[in-house]
Amino acid sequence: MEKIISRCGLICSKCEAYIATQANDQAALERVAKHWTEEFHSPFTATDVVCDGCLTTTGRLCSYAPKCEIRACAIQHNVLNCAYCDEYGCARITGFLAQVPEAKKTLEEIRASL
Repeated sequence: MEKIISRCGLICSKCEAYIATQANDQAALERVAKHWTEEFHSPFTATDVVCDGCLTTTGRLCSYAPKCEIRACAIQHNVLNCAYCDEYGCARITGFLAQVPEAKKTLEEIRASL
C-alpha cells in the first residue's frame, strides 16, 4: 500500500479508519467507531469513520476532517502538508505535534529532505 501522509503528519495509510474503509469492512468500521468514541470521549458511528484519507478531494472523509483546522489551513496555504508551509512551527501545528510526536517526526523528516 502506498504511504499517504495527511496534512498534519499523521500517516493515513496506517490509520485504522482508512484501512477499514479501503477494505470495505463494516465490522472493522464499527470497531473503529467504538474505539474512537472511547478514546476521544465523543460519539462516533461507523459512517463517521469512513475515510479515504484527508488528502482526498473527491473521496470520503471521516466526520472530523471537514472541521479540522490544520487541514483547512494547509488547503488554504496550498501545501500538501504542514512540512511544506513557510509558516511551519505556527501555534496551530505546534500544539497538535506536542500531543502526537509520531506526526512531528514525519513532518520533520519531510522538512529535512526539502
